Amino acid sequence: MEQIIVHVDMDAFYASVEVRDNPQLAGKPLIIGSLPNERGVVATCSYEAREYGVHSAMNIKEAYRLCPNGIFMHPNFDKYKAASNQLHDIWNEYATASETIALDEAYLDVTEKAGSWEGACMIAQAIKRRALNEVGLTCSVGIGYSKTAAKTASEEKKPDGYFEIPTAEAFVNLIIDRNVRVLYTVGAKTAEKLANIGIETVRDVQNRQDEVIRLLGKQGYWITQLAFGKDDRKVVEYRPEDAKSIGREITFQEDESDFEFLKDVLLLLSLCVQNRAARVGLYGEGVTLKITYGDMKNITRSRSVPFCNSAATIYKNAAEILEHIERRPVRLIGVSINKLSGEDGRQLSFGDIFEDGADDGDIISNRLDEMQKKYNLDFAGHLEKIYHGVVLHRTIEYIRKHK
Repeated sequence: MEQIIVHVDMDAFYASVEVRDNPQLAGKPLIIGSLPNERGVVATCSYEAREYGVHSAMNIKEAYRLCPNGIFMHPNFDKYKAASNQLHDIWNEYATASETIALDEAYLDVTEKAGSWEGACMIAQAIKRRALNEVGLTCSVGIGYSKTAAKTASEEKKPDGYFEIPTAEAFVNLIIDRNVRVLYTVGAKTAEKLANIGIETVRDVQNRQDEVIRLLGKQGYWITQLAFGKDDRKVVEYRPEDAKSIGREITFQEDESDFEFLKDVLLLLSLCVQNRAARVGLYGEGVTLKITYGDMKNITRSRSVPFCNSAATIYKNAAEILEHIERRPVRLIGVSINKLSGEDGRQLSFGDIFEDGADDGDIISNRLDEMQKKYNLDFAGHLEKIYHGVVLHRTIEYIRKHK
């Protein structure tokens, strides 16, 4: 039996959760991300805001210029994660394999559980119905013979959409005269390269395969295959260890030149990285420091650090790297562990690092004590809150202003 894949994509997920919990926001241009007086970008926005030209990843200042009457809100990731967990529990009931793309999006292999195309259609409709009835949110669902077809189908009738693409022929007939960006992996830069040689539509790709391959190499070959509806990729379960790194970063509202303060920020970021690594049971083989200067120049510096997952080890190495970079105003700082693997031994916990006599515990607890005295904040007593993005950001901005 040929594979049948369902692609589920929630509609303006963060914004829809906020509207669900506060119906007074319904019908209004809601923009989730930074506030207009802050640095940052749009995480997502309601469809009403999109009518003004606002979109995800847009600079928040530009979003405010386009939509000054919009309602701007910080994201509440705890709320979104809770809704996501409910949704994934529903989706997983119908799939033998589920490939999570984001909190609000996944590919589902329903081949075995559906048994037929008609069965898959019933599953897709059940997913839409249960998402609305049990979670209070709408989603767009596409059914396809391939991952590309399913993804294309889910985007065809958004929001609250439903569409089917059962065969390669149906897929090609649908997209043949559309811009090349309809094809998976073709972004703005690739589309521009193709446009420079006169290739703008899927039909152009079909008619000029050799030129596409010469221009783009392996990616070009893949694009030509997609242009004829060929995609045999399987739905692959996501595993935390498949991630390339675990990290945390923060953008300051004003450029920061105090490198001692930056070390304090690194400690909090290192604690956040340890917390996430502990949740998924992974450790790294290296530590990376990321810096964006005020002129937007980015640098990354890494070093090898065996079995690295404790905040103390992450912080110690990141702080040492910081000592050897150019000292000028910093816009963003981040730290991560890379080359991830599963644990060979027991994961170091927060309880461990605060045990008397533990070297790592001494490093962390002593530094937190110093910061408590410096900023008059009880960091050790509120670590769980600091792991949340908005609280972390507010805490760091508070100590930046009171240092």
